[in-house]
Amino acid sequence: MIGAGLVLFAVVKYCASAEINPYTNEKQHIGLSESEEIIMGLNAAPQMAQQHGGLSPDKQYQAAVDRVGHKLVNSSIAKESNYKFEFHLLADERTINAFALPGGQIFITYALFSKLENIDQLAGVLGHEIGHVLGRHSAERIAKDGLTQGILSGLAVGVDPSDAQSAAAVAQLINMKYGRDDELQSDELGVQFMIQAGYDPHALIGVMKILKSAAGPNRTPEFQSTHPDPENRVEKIKQAIKKYQ
Repeated sequence: MIGAGLVLFAVVKYCASAEINPYTNEKQHIGLSESEEIIMGLNAAPQMAQQHGGLSPDKQYQAAVDRVGHKLVNSSIAKESNYKFEFHLLADERTINAFALPGGQIFITYALFSKLENIDQLAGVLGHEIGHVLGRHSAERIAKDGLTQGILSGLAVGVDPSDAQSAAAVAQLINMKYGRDDELQSDELGVQFMIQAGYDPHALIGVMKILKSAAGPNRTPEFQSTHPDPENRVEKIKQAIKKYQ
């Protein structure tokens, strides 16, 4: 009964968090307010930068990142949001990555920046990350993780530990699927933002080729990863280009 109560509480709390995302018009379960997202992102930004060797000292490259990022924001619905978008070039020369924190803190490593072939590809990377912010994917993930943990806590009461571990493994795969959906949505939003700002959306396909090449032949199978296979993402990007162009 205690376990059932924990599960019921988690489900009710999750259902009560439903709201319409004003930027995507999708119904989502959100675990944070926009102001909480902004505060969380600002608080985490210095630590994230430190993990990647700090910010790049190259002011010219940083200026290019700022210029492209803010053009994407000012040409799209992102301008109407409450988020305070800031774009950071990290000094990390080894890790090919870009990511967004809740509230508008967006990062790209120099390792990825240096492999981009043109300014349109940079717009593709930054547009994708802006999509994560407006898609409120971090806040949505927090709500889903809360539901998952609540259910697992309930199952763990009076349940054999091995069964609880099996349930945890299944839950992890479910949440990974959510992650892949978030990536695909951010790709589509990125295409839309690129077109609105006057960038060539086909450049995002080139970014996928860069990511595929960087992953190498031993990349993690798609069903075990939060990111879809770059080849699958290319097909979705092509569909988005036809939709918005």
